[in-house]
Amino acid sequence: MRRRLLGLLLPAVLGTSPRTADAQADARPSVRAVRLPDGAGAIQVDGILSEPAWQSTQVATGFRQREPLEGEPATEATEVRIVYDGTTLYVGVLARDRDPDRVISRILQRDRVMLAEQFFGEPIFAGDDGVAVLLDPFHDHRNAVLFATNPNGAEFDALITDEGREFNIDWRGVWEVRAQRTPEGWSAEFAIPFRTLRFPAASIEQTWGLNVVRMIRRKNEEVLWSAWSRSNEGLQRVSRAGHLEGLVDLPRPGLNAEVKPYLLVGGLQEVDSLGVRDSDPELKLGGDLKFEVTSGLVLDLTLNTDFAQVEVDDEQVNLTRFSLFFPEKRDFFLENAGIFEFGARGVFEPPPFLLFFSRQIGIHDDGVVPMIGGVRLTGRVGGQTVGLLNVVTDQAFDQPATNFAVARVKRDIGGANYVGGMLTDRRTKDGWNTAGGADFSWWPASALNVQGFVAGTGTSGPGGDDWAYRVALDYNQSTWGVSAGQLFVGPEAVADMGFITRENIRRSQSLVRLTPRPPVAGLRKIDVFLNGEYITRPDGVLQDWGAGIAVSPEWNSGENLALYAFPGFTRLDEEFELTDDIFIPPGDYDGGQYGFFANSSPNRPVRLDLNGSWQPFYDGTLVNLASAVTVNPDPHLALTAGYAYNDAKTPFGDVRADIGTLRVSYAFSTRVFLNALVQYNGLDDELSANIRFNFIHRPGSDLFIVLNEVRGSSQSIWDFDNRGAVVKITYLARL
Repeated sequence: MRRRLLGLLLPAVLGTSPRTADAQADARPSVRAVRLPDGAGAIQVDGILSEPAWQSTQVATGFRQREPLEGEPATEATEVRIVYDGTTLYVGVLARDRDPDRVISRILQRDRVMLAEQFFGEPIFAGDDGVAVLLDPFHDHRNAVLFATNPNGAEFDALITDEGREFNIDWRGVWEVRAQRTPEGWSAEFAIPFRTLRFPAASIEQTWGLNVVRMIRRKNEEVLWSAWSRSNEGLQRVSRAGHLEGLVDLPRPGLNAEVKPYLLVGGLQEVDSLGVRDSDPELKLGGDLKFEVTSGLVLDLTLNTDFAQVEVDDEQVNLTRFSLFFPEKRDFFLENAGIFEFGARGVFEPPPFLLFFSRQIGIHDDGVVPMIGGVRLTGRVGGQTVGLLNVVTDQAFDQPATNFAVARVKRDIGGANYVGGMLTDRRTKDGWNTAGGADFSWWPASALNVQGFVAGTGTSGPGGDDWAYRVALDYNQSTWGVSAGQLFVGPEAVADMGFITRENIRRSQSLVRLTPRPPVAGLRKIDVFLNGEYITRPDGVLQDWGAGIAVSPEWNSGENLALYAFPGFTRLDEEFELTDDIFIPPGDYDGGQYGFFANSSPNRPVRLDLNGSWQPFYDGTLVNLASAVTVNPDPHLALTAGYAYNDAKTPFGDVRADIGTLRVSYAFSTRVFLNALVQYNGLDDELSANIRFNFIHRPGSDLFIVLNEVRGSSQSIWDFDNRGAVVKITYLARL
């Protein structure tokens, strides 16, 4: 097997010499920006490229398809122009369309234009036509900022770290965009303040990485200015971007600081042994300070931090013996979050091993732990990416006051490679936990990535001292790909500031992908996945195995289907608690899973998502069925209704755990939104509602009104449990 794998990989590795790689880099497209005279009026950001400045600059064009016909010219022309003055970078996009009435634009709300693809997390467009601009200001070929919009002028921004290893869609920058439908198609104007971007301090002309992607939604056609190959390219491959030239005399503000204070007023009503009681009204002040210490190195300070405006987590049902994983949504931890990425994330599973997971700070099973304050230093220093974080939380629930500290450094090597190190420390008056390690990522060829880490953990008192490692490779071409890896986590490994799904394992995995594109029945492609894993204890005793196949056809219309079958086996070495009154005894059990996914095209005004599975479940069966319907009658209103059915039957007891969800979003404009999320958890017989009103009264400054209510967690579903209301206003001042 090893010889066969090397036989597949070595020709690809040896076939891309340094000279060939340099030639490919030199072949990347470039465009030159034009410097405008300082002063107001040169560009009026209204979505129409009517100013004379737009006509006097070079045009980036020549977009090519990634889908459906790789490398073919785009069927509709796209023109990109870039100008700048002493404060702002302006990007003008003319998205020509010979049938402008068929341009799709149903999204108006912020942060909805793009999303992370569900399997591998790559950036993709949602249901609209759209354009996204990628900027790599340090030209480090690894990290970038992304700004996107649609014909309605909806705003979307994100951070890309390590060529797509993390796609952070929750980051929010200060910028603006306007778009207009025109007889030629549609056009957009981006105005991105240089203060929102981090870039080198240099008196000479700078070159940045630049790429632009456009989605022509009715055709499901994805076109890019650069990196259009399906062979491990795409928008997230920052090293394959083109070049933005002509940037001279960029502004360097003397202080370059941002102050963002907030005022919060709120109250809580809840049921206790004495009946319904009102808590004392809450009045809270706090804020954040952001300061650029040196070019590209940013210091963030937060005091009396509050996250009342953050949307509640989606309900999940846990019928496994492992912890659930919820994504980070809090602002302070989002910017440059990819710097602190260390470990391995899974696909359709919680991350097997993360050395740092920010939700371990300030969140407890019983509620929110107050954050007294925190400091974060992140950015670029020469050829290094660095990150330092220290947060202090107050005493709450059964937790004493705690100090959390993280240090991270990554050193660039060559084109897109790095070696790095990380150290985390959680410390209280009762004890400490420290974890650290080294990691690397190496691209021996443009389609091949090899990465890995080794880490150790230490804890005060007995236990908690152990280590973990992982080594993996990923090779992707248009028609096939292969990945393989091995993960080891010692039995005593404890990372209090991280996330470890499972200790005491040695896990080997492999995945082979074949992607034929038969020109029949309107098919675009068929992905065939052959997957296998083998898990033992470090002493070699088998714990789990699984192997199988998945077949996923996708049509040119945008519909897709996936059918999979993964038989397997699992062994329990000790009893575990499935629910409060059901315990699964040790033993050997049949495992695996058999199921399907089906999704209608995202370009439709009514979209349907279905999935279901059947699996052997501890000498019984587990059946999952889930459906969701999304309706977009116009750009202002979006509704999603979903229901998930989970029915487990075992010799030791049965569990019925359903989840119902209703999500309603109404965008009054691109800056005023109302969102409601109502959820039913059948396992706890609990009904909850979260309603959030958000008014962006100026870029970077918000007014939030948040209402929460929970019913049924104590008695019947209609019995009141608690409710809260919060009004929070923030104001961003740039000094």
